[in-house]
Amino acid sequence: MLYTKYSVLYTLQKMNIEKIKTVGELKATGYQSKSVKQELRDNLISNIKSGKTSFEGIIGYEHTVIPQFERAILSQHNINLLGLRGQAKTRLARGLINLLDEWMPIIEGSEVNDDPLAPISKYGTDLLAEKGDDTPIQWIHRDNRFFEKLATPDVTVADLIGDVDPIKAANLKLSYADERVIHFGMIPRANRCIFVINELPDLQARIQVSLFNILQEGDIQIRGFQIRLKLDVQFIFTANPEDYTNRGSIVTPLKDRIGSQILTHYPATREISRSITAQEAKVNQDLAAKIHVPELTKEILLKFF
Repeated sequence: MLYTKYSVLYTLQKMNIEKIKTVGELKATGYQSKSVKQELRDNLISNIKSGKTSFEGIIGYEHTVIPQFERAILSQHNINLLGLRGQAKTRLARGLINLLDEWMPIIEGSEVNDDPLAPISKYGTDLLAEKGDDTPIQWIHRDNRFFEKLATPDVTVADLIGDVDPIKAANLKLSYADERVIHFGMIPRANRCIFVINELPDLQARIQVSLFNILQEGDIQIRGFQIRLKLDVQFIFTANPEDYTNRGSIVTPLKDRIGSQILTHYPATREISRSITAQEAKVNQDLAAKIHVPELTKEILLKFF
């Protein structure tokens, strides 16, 4: 029987995933692997067809930023959100979680979320070769597929990519020539997930350079190891143009590897500002019943702030 991606998704939604514990049982459902970018694209198309809003709580971007953001997702691009503080860049990025499938299968115990049908790590490939269809799997909820890192000057290549772990080498009695001594950084651990780097210009140029191969070729280099990991990551970057001259910039080769750059903006009208203020206000309901703020006062505050 042939399965489309939609029928497989329907099957997994209807089936109790707790009953699917091995690669063989997963194959029996007709499951087919797809990249995280394809996953986001398919679910966005489904929402558009059904008229469902993909980004709840984002006010004022309905005709400007969100259409560009959706086109970038449909094009399967990595995205840079460029705008000033308070323009919902991070909130927009976090909204992508809702476009992921609810559950994702991985090889049990994998550090890099190995796809049960196409593992990329030595651990995953060795386990699959040893146990075949009896290889155990586990399920990851979409809420656990979002990784976020604030770019600061102290971020290192080891933090993002990884490094050799001498303690692991000693405990496992491995030589440094064995790739199993590598401790993976945040990006490999975000394989098949969404990874957000906030305030990208704050990242030192030499650290930005380490992202080139990941964005273009999908491989990583750690302490002389030439490891071909076909990482599958949806990158979202945020940047503030005011910071370019104060603290740094995005190096040109990295900028060239980011498929879409989207400019955010402040509310275009006072009515939109009023709606955002009402949505974001942390109001104590007991006090709200006792305190009255005149509409004129709200208008004055909106005008000046």
